[in-house]
Amino acid sequence: MQGVDAAIAQLDYRPRVAARAMRGSTFSIGIELPHLGYHFFTKILQGATAALENTRYQPIVVPTATVAERDGRALDMLADRQVDGIVAVSPLVSPARLEQLAARTPVVLLGRHDRTAVYDTVTGDDVEGTRLLMEHLLGLGHRRIAHLAQEGQAAMPGTSTPQAVRTAQYLEHMRRTGLGDLARVVRTSDGDTVPESAIEELLSPERPSAILVGRHELALELLQALTERGLSRAEVSVAGYDDTSLAAHPAIGLTCVDQDGVEMGGKAVRLLLERIGGRTEAAHLTVEPTLKARASTRPLRRGPAE
Repeated sequence: MQGVDAAIAQLDYRPRVAARAMRGSTFSIGIELPHLGYHFFTKILQGATAALENTRYQPIVVPTATVAERDGRALDMLADRQVDGIVAVSPLVSPARLEQLAARTPVVLLGRHDRTAVYDTVTGDDVEGTRLLMEHLLGLGHRRIAHLAQEGQAAMPGTSTPQAVRTAQYLEHMRRTGLGDLARVVRTSDGDTVPESAIEELLSPERPSAILVGRHELALELLQALTERGLSRAEVSVAGYDDTSLAAHPAIGLTCVDQDGVEMGGKAVRLLLERIGGRTEAAHLTVEPTLKARASTRPLRRGPAE
């Protein structure tokens, strides 16, 4: 029996699409999200489930709270349950493995800038979104702008994930505006909190007047950390990504880019239904971002932080 299991693992065997079709559709759609506690992912889920209304399909939602669950095992589990297709946010899974999965089960990836001919993608325009944020901060007079980004595989330079694209665009804008020497990227952990070491690195040796944050939850954490240190928003502006009702709350007022998670989730499901219906050519859709300027970003205060 161990020899059979080893052969299955080596050959990456799964029940084939044709074999499942002989038994009929399951009328179920797998939706894999890294963490349902993230506000933006709940908006994606809202759009995805709305797009399934008035169809025969039911969603099976799989949150992957740990890094170990995000290495592709959750996707394999959904495929093994014979779902008719999968919508996923899977930044840690290699394109090669995703293509292998998509060869047997229709797949739509959210937040991946992969240009594959095998599976579909829906992304926000992270190049345009970062441009909107940088031009907003530069227009307020800021020049000493730092960037808080995540560490880990999903944010490393050269990958096609939103975090990596945003960091690269931040560096490009700083270089293009003659501020390359002032560019500074501080990386924090993959969790929801910003550790003290990252805060200290951001604020020293010379405090930036503005900080661009690559993810919504980290921006909220940073605002709290700055407030606890007695730093006002006039002293350090903070801009983030992914608009939510929490970001728009008057007590928070986070300036951020809205890439419309509800629309992204809806587009992903509609693409998946097209795939299930027989479309074979890959589709790569982009959702245009908008800037929501709020109280967390202020004009540069002339002084030591300039």
